[in-house]
Amino acid sequence: MTQVTVRDVWKEYDGNVVIERVNLDVAAHSFVSIVGPSGCGKSTFLRMLLSQEIPTRGEIRVDGAPLPPEPTEERGVVFQRYSVFPHLTAAENVAFGLEVAASPLLGRLFGNRRRAVLEQCRAALDAVGLGAACDKYPAQLSGGMQQRLAIAQALIKKPKVLLLDEPFGALDPGIRVDIHKLMLKLFDETGMTVFMVTHDLREAFHLGTRLIAFDRYKTRPEEIGVYGATITFDLPLDRASAREKGEALDELQDKVAVQPA
Repeated sequence: MTQVTVRDVWKEYDGNVVIERVNLDVAAHSFVSIVGPSGCGKSTFLRMLLSQEIPTRGEIRVDGAPLPPEPTEERGVVFQRYSVFPHLTAAENVAFGLEVAASPLLGRLFGNRRRAVLEQCRAALDAVGLGAACDKYPAQLSGGMQQRLAIAQALIKKPKVLLLDEPFGALDPGIRVDIHKLMLKLFDETGMTVFMVTHDLREAFHLGTRLIAFDRYKTRPEEIGVYGATITFDLPLDRASAREKGEALDELQDKVAVQPA
C-alpha cells in the first residue's frame, strides 16, 4: 500500500500561476476523487503525480521518497480516450508494456516467454470481464469493453498508484455503472491508491473514500494568471452515511461549478 504526500506545490506556465499552495497527505489505499470547474488545474495536478509535469515549486513524495522525474511502472494511468493499439488484439494490447520492459530493443518476446506473458494478460483480461475477448481487436469491442481493456493495460504492471483522468465520461450510464462496480472490486482487491479526476459529483462520491475540490480564490480578470487554484474543499467519505453524503453533495454543488450526472 502506498502513501502520497504533497507539500506546498505550485505550477506555473510562462509566469502564469495555474496551481498554488497545494498540500495533501493521502493515506495508503485511498480513493481520492478530484473535482472542480474546468481549467482549475485538476488534470495538471494528475500529470504532476504521473511526472508528465514537474512542480515549479514544492515536492511530491510517494512512501516518503521523492517522486521520480519521469513516469514509472509504479504509477498506472487511464485516460478518457482509450489508449489502445488498433492493430493489436486485446491480449497483445495488455502484453505490450510487459514485452517492451522485457525486450526493450525489439519490443517483443518470442516462443515460451511470449506465451507465458500472453497467458498472464489473459488472466488480467478475465479479471476485468474480457476473458472471452482476448483475441478480438479494439474495433470489435464496444466503448465499455475498450475502457475495460485500458484498465487492464494499466493494472498489468501492478502499479502502486492508479491515476484516472475522467476515464468514464464518454460511457453510457448503464455501462458506467458496470465499470464503477469493476473499479470498486479492483480497488478492494489490489490495495492500490487511486486518484480520479471527474466532472461527475455523484461518481466522485460513489467511488471515493475522500473528495477534494480545486478552485480559485481570485477570479477577477486581472487576477487570473497571478493567482492559481488550490484545494478549497476536502471531505473524507469512507465513514459518511448516505444522508451525510447527500448533505455534503448539496453543499459542494453550491461551492463548485461542476454539473452532477
